[in-house]
Amino acid sequence: MAADIAGYSALMGADEARTVRDLKGHQAAVLPMVGELGGRIIDTAGDGILAEFPSVVNAVRCALAIQSRMAERNAAIEPERRMQFRVGINIGDVVYDETRIYGDGINVAARLEGIADPGGICISGKVYDEIIGRMDLACQDMGEQQLKNIARPVRAYQVRVNSTARAEAPTLALPDKPSIAVLPFQNMSGDPEQEYFADGMVEDITTGLSRIKWLFVIARNSSFAYKGKTINVKQVGRELGVRYVLEGSVRKAADRIRISGQLIDAATGAHVWAERYDRKSDDIFALQDEITLSVVGAIEPSLRLAEVERVNRKRPDSLDAYDLVLQVQPEVYKRMPEHAIKALTVLERALALDPTYALAHAYVAECHHTLFLRGGLSEENRTASIRHAETAIVHGQDDATALALAVSSSAWTSTIGRPHSTHSTQRVTATMTDPKSFRSGRDFAAWIGQVPRQDSTGGKQKLGPISKKGDRYLRRIPFGCSHVSGL
Repeated sequence: MAADIAGYSALMGADEARTVRDLKGHQAAVLPMVGELGGRIIDTAGDGILAEFPSVVNAVRCALAIQSRMAERNAAIEPERRMQFRVGINIGDVVYDETRIYGDGINVAARLEGIADPGGICISGKVYDEIIGRMDLACQDMGEQQLKNIARPVRAYQVRVNSTARAEAPTLALPDKPSIAVLPFQNMSGDPEQEYFADGMVEDITTGLSRIKWLFVIARNSSFAYKGKTINVKQVGRELGVRYVLEGSVRKAADRIRISGQLIDAATGAHVWAERYDRKSDDIFALQDEITLSVVGAIEPSLRLAEVERVNRKRPDSLDAYDLVLQVQPEVYKRMPEHAIKALTVLERALALDPTYALAHAYVAECHHTLFLRGGLSEENRTASIRHAETAIVHGQDDATALALAVSSSAWTSTIGRPHSTHSTQRVTATMTDPKSFRSGRDFAAWIGQVPRQDSTGGKQKLGPISKKGDRYLRRIPFGCSHVSGL
């Protein structure tokens, strides 16, 4: 069993003398429990506890007793000064010397403690298998966890500590669509004046992500409540009701700035995306714009892929319209008749659940376009492709991905096998009136040479090569893969 105090460094920084005094008092109350349940204390360095037990059941009972005692002691202490143990328990062989024990099993226990909630207990799959049926416990399956410096993934379970052991933060239900919170970036430079830059980055990224229609983004004010606090990503996910959390840091030295970001699945703690940016700080606002564009542009496809993987793990009878559309993406982008027919069956279920789902209509249009192009130029498929493309545009005015797909499929379907004309495509795009909001859809259509596009002055419309910004967009589209970027 491995345990330590969550946020101990922050407590020491606020009041070192009191923190040491409080820790000694807590240790005096909980350490005897180890011996009472047949265990042996190996180490108590700093705020940590390392103990071994001949019985895994007694190890779990000891962890529960410690958390219960700490909850009682914390009830009389002001919230900002409360100490909460995180406990990890594993089974494994150990090697003894005169004073210490070693082994991979101990390392796993220490890593499990690191992913436990404050006041919580995290156990390995081996421990779970041993105690199931022998103890009346509720455990939440956390799935396979890739723990730091542990070669193989470890199955982990979160023990649901009795409500008297610790005060649970209210858990918000996840929204129907993917959700994300952008936490305040940590200023690592030691220069308080850089706080404005870090906060500005977070605000710009939050704004950029909020423009992705299929993504639910937590408001800046809610996320900034965690500024300056020790963060537990899983706890943040539960408290804010989000599936993903973006965190990062900013570091400045001389005329250079380094920005790091990590996108984390709040349910499993797994990293979905991570990147580091090194730039000169000549123009702060231009730098903020550049990094924001890069981060949002990279996160969007990464989130889509993560969502596809999540949907593939769900039971078939629990899929909603959004999940069904994600599930069928790979079939749509294979662009072969047999895959299009398979995709249409699933997409019809999605539209039955949500008849106004723009992306579902766009995928149906793309499937009928595939059947039309590769299945004999059937007029029925042509008509269906154009009809669903028009519906996608009506309901997807702020969904660039749906617009891009709808315009492209309609443009090709309406012209192949007929005298060259842009009339049909112009009709399809007639409602796209805001060039800023629908730049990607317009540039996509302009690229295939079917839709008029405004020149840089906003004057007369013309057919021509794609803009530089649109070119960057198109270069990010992995045709034939599982998604199309909507930024």
